[in-house]
Amino acid sequence: MSDTWITGGLLISDGLKVEADILIKNGRIEQIAPSITPPQNAEQIDAAGQWILPGLIDDQVHFREPGLTHKACIATEARAAVAGGVTTFFEMPNVSPPTLDMMRLEEKREIARRESAANYAFFLGASNDNLEAVKSADPTKIAGIKIFMGSSTGNMLVDEERILEQIFRHAPTPIATHCEDTPTILANEQAAKDKYGEQVPFSEHPYIRSREACLKSSTFATELANRENARLHVLHISTEEELDLFTPGDTRITAEACVHHMWFEESSYATLGSQIKCNPAIKKDSDRQAIRKAVADGRISVLATDHAPHTWEEKQGAYFSAPSGLPLVQHTLLLMLEMVKQNDFSIETLVERACHAPARIFDVLDRGHLREGYWADLVLVNPHADTVVDQTTLFSKCGWSPFAGETFSHRIERTLVSGKTAYHMGQVVENCRGLAVEFAKVRR
Repeated sequence: MSDTWITGGLLISDGLKVEADILIKNGRIEQIAPSITPPQNAEQIDAAGQWILPGLIDDQVHFREPGLTHKACIATEARAAVAGGVTTFFEMPNVSPPTLDMMRLEEKREIARRESAANYAFFLGASNDNLEAVKSADPTKIAGIKIFMGSSTGNMLVDEERILEQIFRHAPTPIATHCEDTPTILANEQAAKDKYGEQVPFSEHPYIRSREACLKSSTFATELANRENARLHVLHISTEEELDLFTPGDTRITAEACVHHMWFEESSYATLGSQIKCNPAIKKDSDRQAIRKAVADGRISVLATDHAPHTWEEKQGAYFSAPSGLPLVQHTLLLMLEMVKQNDFSIETLVERACHAPARIFDVLDRGHLREGYWADLVLVNPHADTVVDQTTLFSKCGWSPFAGETFSHRIERTLVSGKTAYHMGQVVENCRGLAVEFAKVRR
């Protein structure tokens, strides 16, 4: 691997903004200094006028492989990730067959080794039936244990309190939860059917997947974590009320917000309908504003996507047949930067929540920061150029985006993954491959 010398950019990391050069050697950051004399034959990247951020670590994506590859696969979605400045992803276990043991997880790691343009890691899923697999999981090879404490695909709903207690007590890694109360949702669904029949409007989604369902489940999860002294990370917070469960600076019980819950609100169903149907549901403008505020004050520790593509044809169904989820990973950084521009939070906070915090919470080794000795996962952003979302520029296999026609006020110029250029000026480098994420061995 040749040396790379990046000059003239504004580095943003660890709460600082500093103009400096970066020297990359053997995939890692060798030196950061105001001026660097590079080795002979080093490749120079001129970053004048650009921001240099650590690559984003997206702790929640659904890349659909194996078993659901008509929607997406690791190869296509990793390409979308690096085009969006995401250099590392943690992929979820609700595929077919589900990732409920280390053998299935190793199969996914092998696919990613061959196919992924981004660095990769995978969650091990929990079910009512795989407690021993959870307890014996190798903590150095998994991002964490994923529990669906709400509806899911296949047999991945964990609804037995006895099993949940054991998982929270014995999980060798952080636990990540999807929190929605299924009995509440089923009752709401029946009420909607009684009112509308099968023609339920998509605007009813936030009342079916209700705030009460979210709060009840999230409250139970945090109570369990406190009872069992577990490390808990609650995914995709969607309501203002849930934010009171979290404390800025808490390192054991943390929360994530996803960009679509911070961008859209209930009036968006009128124009986008099934395109923004997701679980948990996008809710009120007051929830959107409260979540943005919680990102700024630290109650929300992590920013992510919950990237969950479905085909356009699947999304054309009526309410009960259209699947939940939307493609997001290619535009997540651009969305966050718009919120910075709108003064919801600072660029330093963006980097903390999208880069530093996921590395810290999940014990990622040597990624998530611009530091000497760390892997060179970098994103070069032009703050003076727009990005127009056009279908011809999409890398996700599903080929559509809820942001079609939007103009964002920044442009991602280049993404480096483990020291190699993976994306540059609209093109993904075909032979670039990410690396398996390494995790610290010391856990709970």
